[in-house]
Amino acid sequence: MNTARPSLIGPILILDDIGCGTLNLSALFIVEGDRAPPSVETPDGVHDAQVLAQFDRATVWRARFDLPADRRSEYRWNGETYPVASDLRGDLRIAFVSCNGEETGDLEREGSERNAMWARLRQAHREEPFALLLHGGDQVYADEVTHGHPLSEDWPSHVPDDPSQADLADLRHHLRERFLDRYAALYAAPELAWIAARVPSLMQWDDHDICDGWGSLRRWQSHSAVGQTLFAVARECFLIFQQAAVEGDLPARFHDPAGHHLGWRVRAPGFRILAPDLRSERTRRSVMGTGGWSMMEAEAATGASGRTLLVSSVPLLGPRLSVLEALMVVIPRMQKYEDDLRDQWQSRTHRAEWARMLRLVRDMAHADGQNLTAVSGEIHLATRAVMDLGEGNRIDQLVASGIAHRAPPRAWARFLGSLARLGAAPLPKHRVRILPLPGQRGRYVAERNYLVLERRSDAWQAAWEIENSGLTPPLSL
Repeated sequence: MNTARPSLIGPILILDDIGCGTLNLSALFIVEGDRAPPSVETPDGVHDAQVLAQFDRATVWRARFDLPADRRSEYRWNGETYPVASDLRGDLRIAFVSCNGEETGDLEREGSERNAMWARLRQAHREEPFALLLHGGDQVYADEVTHGHPLSEDWPSHVPDDPSQADLADLRHHLRERFLDRYAALYAAPELAWIAARVPSLMQWDDHDICDGWGSLRRWQSHSAVGQTLFAVARECFLIFQQAAVEGDLPARFHDPAGHHLGWRVRAPGFRILAPDLRSERTRRSVMGTGGWSMMEAEAATGASGRTLLVSSVPLLGPRLSVLEALMVVIPRMQKYEDDLRDQWQSRTHRAEWARMLRLVRDMAHADGQNLTAVSGEIHLATRAVMDLGEGNRIDQLVASGIAHRAPPRAWARFLGSLARLGAAPLPKHRVRILPLPGQRGRYVAERNYLVLERRSDAWQAAWEIENSGLTPPLSL
């Protein structure tokens, strides 16, 4: 991937919202210099791009336009026609991906190896189009953006005590340019670029979009001047490159127009996609803050017809982690993984908050008369879980991770599978069970993967595309 950047990258389709029978879309472009990209053409007219953000060597542009949500449609750009499977009324397919990168050396990886699963997803779309592309977190691995600047070179182990405002401004500039480099490299990859120009994306962030373990780091790290500068730049770039938005101009699907938290939801015929923000307000003691809980409680009170797809960037259902966390206390070499476990809903630190979330989604499922489905990434494995709710209802948890991150050792998957046998019941009478994927023996699959969600005649099913094992048999939801 470490090749010269194209002078024009895009279009990258972002779904702003769904309303009044239309898809409200943004097309994102990264252009060398300050020349405008060609306009987007639709049956409704010509849509010029506007400047969204400027960097030293590139300008980011956005063109906004609408397409009908009740039939397939297309748009034209730069002499090429781009078909969009925009009919959301009946049968449809949704792809879910996560973990598009690695912590170290990601931009130096050979492109065809790195993007092999993106190539497979591209071929799947050619054979049967996807209507939406959900990105569940870690769309970019930004862990190395702190390298090369004296204030952040040793982040997060060493943090300067009292940097000057001039040095912090220089750090901000350094970080912005390196975030640009990483997003541009990802969006220029031909395997991703092809499908991203034809399938509207919806994205929610996780820690690597900021830095490894953001929110689970020590307070002296995250609340330092360097930490806050890193978060502010990561947030700005998340809005620009993953939402085609800037401060004060968030799409209508966001719950908080001021952006204190970045949770969002969209409603389509027969389903709702709900994506709480598990990073903006996170601390070592809490996963969500006041804004996130306000959004979730408002959505629970509003209800929705049909199915709710809950995008939880870290898995909502999983095994008890208290055994692992106890081991870390007595084994010093394991303590470096403390942040990874504290990131999870299942951490003993978050147990009360986890139970609160499970009660809320349980009540949503009962009120809506549906089986709520959670989709997640983050753990670099494929797995699934079920929490029975009684009366024929359940919550399904589908984990697909990662599309580019190479899998951990199979021994780790077997260890987690053994841990999962202990079971968990954070809510009385609602046991959580970790189950094998269809056609698989183990509870966790250590291969790169993505998830396909399908609605056929109002019935939903899921299947995992697994790098070596292929497509699993469908799982009825």
